[in-house]
Amino acid sequence: MLRRRAVFAGMTVAFTALAMTATPAVADLRTPTNGSALKPPPGMIEAMERDLGLTADQAATRLANEERASRTEPGLRKKLKKDFAGAWLTGATGALVVATVDAADTKAITSAGAQAKVVQRSLRDLNEIKAGLDAAVDRKPGSVPVWYVDVQSNSVVVLASDTAAAKDFVTTAGVDATAVRIEKSDEKPQPFYDVRGGDAYYIGNASRCSVGFSVTKGAQGGFVTAGHCGDVGNTTSGFNRVAQGTFQGSSFPGDDLAWVAVNSQWTPRGVVSGSGEVAVSGSQEQVEGTSVCRSGSTTGWHCGTIQQRNTSVTYPEGTIYGVTRTSVCAEPGDSGGSYISGNQAQGVTSGGSGNCTSGGTTYFQPVNEILSTYGLTLVTSGGGNPPGGACAGYQQRLSGTLGAGQNAYPADGSYTVGTSGTHAACLDGPDGTDFDVYLEKRSGTRWVVVAQGITANPDETITYSGTAGTYRYRVHAYSGAGAYTLGINRP
Repeated sequence: MLRRRAVFAGMTVAFTALAMTATPAVADLRTPTNGSALKPPPGMIEAMERDLGLTADQAATRLANEERASRTEPGLRKKLKKDFAGAWLTGATGALVVATVDAADTKAITSAGAQAKVVQRSLRDLNEIKAGLDAAVDRKPGSVPVWYVDVQSNSVVVLASDTAAAKDFVTTAGVDATAVRIEKSDEKPQPFYDVRGGDAYYIGNASRCSVGFSVTKGAQGGFVTAGHCGDVGNTTSGFNRVAQGTFQGSSFPGDDLAWVAVNSQWTPRGVVSGSGEVAVSGSQEQVEGTSVCRSGSTTGWHCGTIQQRNTSVTYPEGTIYGVTRTSVCAEPGDSGGSYISGNQAQGVTSGGSGNCTSGGTTYFQPVNEILSTYGLTLVTSGGGNPPGGACAGYQQRLSGTLGAGQNAYPADGSYTVGTSGTHAACLDGPDGTDFDVYLEKRSGTRWVVVAQGITANPDETITYSGTAGTYRYRVHAYSGAGAYTLGINRP
């Protein structure tokens, strides 16, 4: 376990600095509007231009293609079943490629608008080979710090400074060596930490880390962060040194995940601060090749691409499993904070190698694993997945039926609240469709979208901390048709 007396890791995602406001979508009172992709903040486009070598038009096109791919890939993964061999984005503007072990699947893939690639091994096969290497970690030489599933090469890659030792490791693990590709690498991954000050949160007045994403557990608010930042029971104070919360769960090594429950002085908000503000609308896992951005107090706002998921990486403190490898640079001071693709939360900064001058490699702990491990709900400006039982447990449940492309305003249209508080909704749509939900607030003669759930799924959840005013929910059948249930909690 990392000794933290001198561990400082910071990003600018300080908890109370997470403002809720994103660029609002505005609708006329009398005219319903269909949902559309959120416009990325200018800082994200600029960072993608700098870090990915894109023009502004290419960056905007890439983000649109990535959003489309996030809707297409899950359906193809489900349709191909055991034949599915992975998916990734390629080229400057992010064309979707889907791999299969059966050439008969090619038509289904291309009909969905993706490029098809026929390969030898399924994703299930590759994951089993990688699991065999994980099981042999106790016999791993020190010269082998990283291994991962690489769907683009249809192999498992082992990085090593000593390739002969890596070959021995593969042989010892007893896996199919023909499916393993050994690459010489001088990577020496380590958790990112620092001894410099900055706006973040402090652990026991001795170390500093950064907030990942805001969460709730029942009525309790909090945030997720890296496990190497603190142990269960450690107390935290905010960027302003005001008492903030307590670590409720922490795991490192093995994983690098933790969550902190905050007191009533701190309000979780569904936004990441970086270059401007980026609304968090959900946590849909993106495919390899998707652009991903990170904001750090040391290095600012930087972007890259998701390279490989299901990566095992060895730090001086031990090996962690199932992290995601990226081309985003980072330096000491960037640990614990947010990785986000578009408006979808991806993970929290764990560690890496290199720097933002010469370039580097970083790893993030997937956020969905943290949420499921501790039973947490991501605080969003829209998105997420509802609990089971067709939105059971909400104050009010309403049902209706929509045709493709239609909108509905349940809950008798609008409602007025006289105090600040949390609005929450759960949408349970018909299987195989894409239903979305929007929370709108009246502003003069217009309705402003203040929160939205717009993932490529039939089910959504949203939470929003709002002031007094008049609100309404809108359910939109983006694709498909059928009956839905909407659960609502009002302040």
